[in-house]
Amino acid sequence: MKPRSSSPIGVFDSGLGGLSVLQHIRQQLPHENLVYVADSQFAPYGEKGEAFVIERALFISRFLAELPVKALVVACNTATAAAVAELRKTFSMPIVGIEPGVKPAMSTTKTGVVGVLATSETVRSDKYARLVSPYGGQKVITQPCPGLVDEIEAMNLDGQKLRSLLTRYLAPMLDAQADTIVLGCTHYSFIAPLIQEIAGENVRLIDTGAPVAVELFRRLNKQNLLHLEKVQTPPQFYTSAVPARMEEIFAQFWGEKATIQPLPSQCPE
Repeated sequence: MKPRSSSPIGVFDSGLGGLSVLQHIRQQLPHENLVYVADSQFAPYGEKGEAFVIERALFISRFLAELPVKALVVACNTATAAAVAELRKTFSMPIVGIEPGVKPAMSTTKTGVVGVLATSETVRSDKYARLVSPYGGQKVITQPCPGLVDEIEAMNLDGQKLRSLLTRYLAPMLDAQADTIVLGCTHYSFIAPLIQEIAGENVRLIDTGAPVAVELFRRLNKQNLLHLEKVQTPPQFYTSAVPARMEEIFAQFWGEKATIQPLPSQCPE
């Protein structure tokens, strides 16, 4: 079945962090139908290794392609770094990934020092190495952040453990006079107020959800796939975790009540 302009846009993440990107997509493309997959049974991807992340990204993308969706958004920095090249080889639909906003951070820093908070797998990736390599003459302080996604997925958004982790992770970049900090994981958008509180009001935070939505609009418009009718259905939500346990958490992050469906355990090859 060939996707049409009325077909939904598929968005996925290792868990709930990609909902921050979904919110930007809803704002930029208010008439589009959306499908979101949270692979929360296997979150966080950042500690799982590249081969595992590629396997899960292909699995979820096959599920979405069968609906069918007309475009795919990889709303996960780790999955983008590990799997977006493989996804683009496998699927013909427009695919938009996300990466830490190092370039805009470098264009706005006044001290010449930028900090990047990211998952361990993102930091280890070749894609990330290529992203930061042009700035060898300037300081990019990269901080892997194990444990942050676990706390966010558990809704511990202002707990003492999360605060302690953030204080430890931010310290090296603040000591180096970083005035701009990149949120290199979509989950981190949901704790931006706490990061800002610890970093201080003079530090700018860079979130890349909005540019993803702009790029998605550009790609759909180029291929005449924009849904122009002013009709919108509620997003469809899927999870690999137990749906009943996720509904309250989804509602908290999405901002309204959500019905969650189970992600099938098997997808077409």
